[in-house]
Parts: sequence; C-alpha cells; structure tokens
Amino acid sequence: MEKSINRRLLLKLLGAGGALATLRPSLAQTSAQAETPLPSFTGPGPNPYWNGVNPFVVYPQKLPLLRLTDRPVQLETPRHYFRTVFTPNEAFYVRYHLDEIPNEIDLSKWRLKLEGNFARQLEFSLEDLITKFKPVSIAAVNQCSGNSRSRFQPRVAGGQWGNGAMGNALWTGVRLMDLLEAAGVKPGTVQIQFEGLDRGKGPENLGSGRFIKSLDWGDPVLEETILAYAMNGEPLPMLNGFPVRLVVPGKFATYWLKHVTWIRALTEEDKNFWMATAYKVPDTPNGSTTPEDVAAGKVKMVPIGKVNMPVRSFIIDPDGSSPLVVGMPVKVRGIAFSGHGKVVKVEVSTDDGKTWRTALLGPDYGKYSFRTFEFTWRPSTPGTHVIAVRATDEKGNTQPDTPVWNPGGYMWNKIERQEVVVLAAK
Repeated sequence: MEKSINRRLLLKLLGAGGALATLRPSLAQTSAQAETPLPSFTGPGPNPYWNGVNPFVVYPQKLPLLRLTDRPVQLETPRHYFRTVFTPNEAFYVRYHLDEIPNEIDLSKWRLKLEGNFARQLEFSLEDLITKFKPVSIAAVNQCSGNSRSRFQPRVAGGQWGNGAMGNALWTGVRLMDLLEAAGVKPGTVQIQFEGLDRGKGPENLGSGRFIKSLDWGDPVLEETILAYAMNGEPLPMLNGFPVRLVVPGKFATYWLKHVTWIRALTEEDKNFWMATAYKVPDTPNGSTTPEDVAAGKVKMVPIGKVNMPVRSFIIDPDGSSPLVVGMPVKVRGIAFSGHGKVVKVEVSTDDGKTWRTALLGPDYGKYSFRTFEFTWRPSTPGTHVIAVRATDEKGNTQPDTPVWNPGGYMWNKIERQEVVVLAAK
C-alpha cells in the first residue's frame, strides 16, 4: 500500500518536468458569493458570528474562502466545511506572516538542506524524501494561534479570525527524527531550527524578514513531528506549504512551517524576532492574564511552543440560519479536538448551559485529530433556544465557560454557543 501511494505521489509531484507553478496572488478573484451583503461587525464588542466577517475570494487550488488580508495572504475556512472530520485541501485555511511567498517551485532544483551542528551536512530532493525514508501518516489539527481572536474582550490587535483558522488533515511524510538521525545531531545542540521560502518586510527594524521557528532539542514533540509531503492523500496545495511542511502535532500552527527548505541544529538559543518577541503567551495555566497586569509588567511571557493547544469543540449544525420545529428531531453535530490527547467526551446543552447531556462520538482517528460528535434533540417548546457544547480530553481537561485574555489574542477555548429559533407546529 505504501509503495503504491509513493508511486502515485511521485507521478503527481514529478510528472510535469519536476516543476509546479500553482500560485500567483495577482490572479486572486472575488467570488460571486461576495456580492451578497455580509453582516456588519466593527466592535467594540466581541464578534457574534461563527466566522470572521470578510469577503469571499478565490485563489488557485482553493474554493471560495474568507479573506482577512491579501498581503500577507490570510484566508479563513467557512463553517460548513467542518461537517467532515477531514477538512478538504481546497477549503483549508491559509495563514502567512510575510508577503513574498513562492509562486512556483522547481522540484529539479529544490532541496531540503540540513545545516549547522550535524555530523553530516545533507541535502534531499523531494524524490529522496518519498523513496528513501519510510512514510508515516498522522491525523492532526493545524490551528492558528489566533483562531477566534475576534472574540477577545478587550479587543486585541492582529487578524480578527472567527473560528475558521483551523483544519484537520491526514498528513503523510517523513519522520523528522529519521532526517536528524541521518545527519547526526552533535553534542551541544540546544534547538532545531526550521526555515521556509516565505520572505517579506515584516515588522520594521526587527530583523523579521524571514519566518523562522525553533523547537528545543529535548522537546518530546520532535518524536511525533513529520515533514509532510502529502495532505489527505494528495500533494500539498502551494498555499499550504508545497512541497513539504512541518507537522507538529498538538502545537499551534506557527510552528508548522510551510515550504520547509532548511533545518538547522543550533548550539545557542534562537533569538530571531519570531521566537524572542512574537508569539508569546503568559506563563499561566490557561495563558490568561489582564491588561492591567501586562501594563504593570507583572506578567512573565513564554513562547507559545511551550504549551499545547487547549481542548475545544464547535457546533457546526444547526447554524441558526433557518428555524427548527417543535417535536421534530434535530441533529446537533460538530467537531472537537485537543492538543493534550484524544477527546473522550462531548456534552451538549440545549438550555444555555444549565443542564448537559452526553453526545455520541464519531470514529477515533488519533489523539491529535478532529473528532466528530452528534446529539439528537427534539425541541419541546417554541421560542429562542441556546445550544452549547463542551469537550473533555483524555487528560481530564474540560472547556471552561470563562473567556481567556492575553495581549496576543491566543488560546481561546471558551464554550461555544449557538442561538436557534424553534417554531410551533401549529
């Protein structure tokens, strides 16, 4: 089976003369869906909608997605694409930090380079990665650190994502440790650094024009990390990191670098902007603090890579767009996940959190994957009802009903709610 997958991928990846040109931002088009007026939202309160409020656009290899910005490209996945456990590649969200992203990659020239404190400085072509190493697959959620940032109160700067800056895929590639063992990590290594092909100005005067992230050499996540060359059984879309991207299960997507081309063994801690300054969270159990404590300098901040994604769950249906009817069954469906381990329980409330009942869980695709849930509800009274959902993972973490606040707008996982209208049957 693995050999047949490899042959098929090689044909797709290398068949066109070893080059793939798929993305030209100038070709982005406004979708016809954007002609429909969108609901307004300017704050100062939290965003009341499931997604962020932005126009639909079409990019190469992508269905109409919600555009936050086009330089750098930030595209949010609409709610209905989360009805399945695996997010379609063409609907998978996009988040870049810099505006100069690759439009094409010539696979006859591209090489993955291992540099720095290794016994051997190595280079691998994509064909080498596919044919010379044992392929591994893992289902894992890729979630932007700032997913749901538009919920924060007080509001914070940054992309005002709704809930759609996430996606789940079956990633196939090479174990990072297999590559590191081939190069031979030498004594004195403290971090493993990763760099892709995106470039740009970044925040001024901070040396931020290259997007670079590092993981501690002793971090257990390195054992589960892969360099993925396939996503749901297909080559990666260019906007999601072709030809290979880092998959760091349980961690936020800022460490899931796209177009990975350099892996370095460092003998000193990485002090580049994206590690030392950006993506910091309070060193508190839930990453929460207050604006007052931040302003007073009372808060110790640590890289977000020091924590795993908190447990979360989302109602996908019903979405409140059409009324329900008294006595008629309603399927309350959605997804849940956690960076700490597999979801073992999802509870649904149809009375705004006063009482809870256990939902039926879907198949288990692994501890880092989305897990679907379903609950049948027969509303007995007309009027406005509020459905809520909360998840619990295998480590005993349960979603709170209190909001998070930190200056980066990270780690939101408050219980989600959906208001629905129920009509009388007569």
